[in-house]
Amino acid sequence: MSNDSFALSAGYLKKLVPLMMKYEVPANPKNYALWYTYIANTDEALTKAMNESLQSSGSVSLEQCTELYEAHIADGQNEGIQSAQEGFEALALEISNTMVDTMKDTDVFQGALEKTFSQLARVDEESMSTEETIAVVRNALKGSKEIRQSTSFFKNQLADAQKEIERLKETLAEANEQAFNDALTGILNRRSFDKHLDKLIASPPERGFCLLICDLDHFKSFNDTYGHLMGDQVLKLTAKRLAQFCREGIEAFRYGGEEFALLVPNRPLGGGGRVAETIRASIDKLAIKDKKTGSKLDNITVSIGVAQFEKGESPRNLISRADAQLYEAKNLGRNRVMPIT
Repeated sequence: MSNDSFALSAGYLKKLVPLMMKYEVPANPKNYALWYTYIANTDEALTKAMNESLQSSGSVSLEQCTELYEAHIADGQNEGIQSAQEGFEALALEISNTMVDTMKDTDVFQGALEKTFSQLARVDEESMSTEETIAVVRNALKGSKEIRQSTSFFKNQLADAQKEIERLKETLAEANEQAFNDALTGILNRRSFDKHLDKLIASPPERGFCLLICDLDHFKSFNDTYGHLMGDQVLKLTAKRLAQFCREGIEAFRYGGEEFALLVPNRPLGGGGRVAETIRASIDKLAIKDKKTGSKLDNITVSIGVAQFEKGESPRNLISRADAQLYEAKNLGRNRVMPIT
């Protein structure tokens, strides 16, 4: 990195930390990436969206941060993974080069040592003087010192490399997790949903599978009434409740905003509907306490649309059919599962 680039990045970071503290934004890698990009003004669409949110509500909620990250930054996570992989490659090359140099030094020392032994063998045969014998030994000691330094350097390189490898492994694991997990709720994100759905469609389970799309009822009104922090709490609790149903191959995803999706393998439409009804009833029992007033908020409900995969259909068509059932559930009064099975 050039001096100018370093100075520019440092300037952004000086603005970044106070700004995140001002708006009480959690200090995690995704939020750093989002707000850094905003301050650097390298994405016009992101800058516009952030400015609109700050002007309208005076803040950017965790939910909005997640949505903006997914829309504008998420694709760049692959760069983090690639960067870690490049680090591994550079590290391997450095160790390899050091090893080659050390082996060369070892070969040189071995040749010098053999020459020394050959010279010392002539002590009796040619009556070498004491001074000549000492000179031969001194040369051998000098070579020994040099090879010890070379091997010691290589040993230190290996120790440093081990530390760097551990750091890169952590970076790679973190980048992978960030690429496929939702920052707010911790469950799998939309990108992961797309990958899982494509995989199921490419190789459907023997008994097929169902897609469930869940939408929290009146969530916008809830946010307007109780604030985004309470809204974020509802999303977290909903995700936690959905995660409890992730067994026998079922996977839950944050689909976007207040929408969640579940992929339910080896269930026909009736089986998928029963899973959906159990989820609906479970979320209907959620009770959240308003920390400001101390009152319990027990009006959290969810509408769910269910669609069974039909052989040969596209992901878009399957999602569209589940969406249509979700809208029907909303139109019929919410807090229900459609179709009725």
